[in-house]
Amino acid sequence: MSPRIISAIAELDKVCEHLNLPLQAGDDNILTAMKRGYSAADYSNLVSTIRQAVPDVALSTDVIVGFPGETQEQFQCTYNIIQELRFDTVHTAMYSPRPGTYAARKLKDNVRPSMKKQRQQLIQKLQEHIAEELNTILVGKTVEILVEGLSEQRWYGRTRTNKLVFFEDNGQWQGLLAKIKIEKGGPWWLLGKAENES
Repeated sequence: MSPRIISAIAELDKVCEHLNLPLQAGDDNILTAMKRGYSAADYSNLVSTIRQAVPDVALSTDVIVGFPGETQEQFQCTYNIIQELRFDTVHTAMYSPRPGTYAARKLKDNVRPSMKKQRQQLIQKLQEHIAEELNTILVGKTVEILVEGLSEQRWYGRTRTNKLVFFEDNGQWQGLLAKIKIEKGGPWWLLGKAENES
């Protein structure tokens, strides 16, 4: 994630303010074992730089729990950094060996499946709370979405920050831009009312 890319997001209208920035883990020893090439502090500093340049940016990330050798304390580091950085979306996966990878060849998959599941659920519960707080901030505000289609008689589309928005209207909105006043926010979606005509 170079300064040039960050500048492009900040300066170019045609570039949307949403980034997926994989964290994978919040513990330096686990990151080293994953061969990631950065520390948790490096990652946090990058997030700070991005948010300074693009204040309204939405960040999503990827996290792996139960990587070989991951202790409870190391998992807690991942939990803590997610709590601190407050992502819009966190994609959480339980570690499983992939043929041909360094981890599959050299490391023992020694975290119990039940522990992996428990850690995944803890992250998901934390993220659900964070996402709902972030989306609730948008209630009462107007956002622009690109309408993708209909689902159960509701139009849906996404904002420039990749947030999923639903609204009801009798017009034809497919493929159009709509201004939606947000009336309700859940962890994974927003619900509102169209302010312009299709």
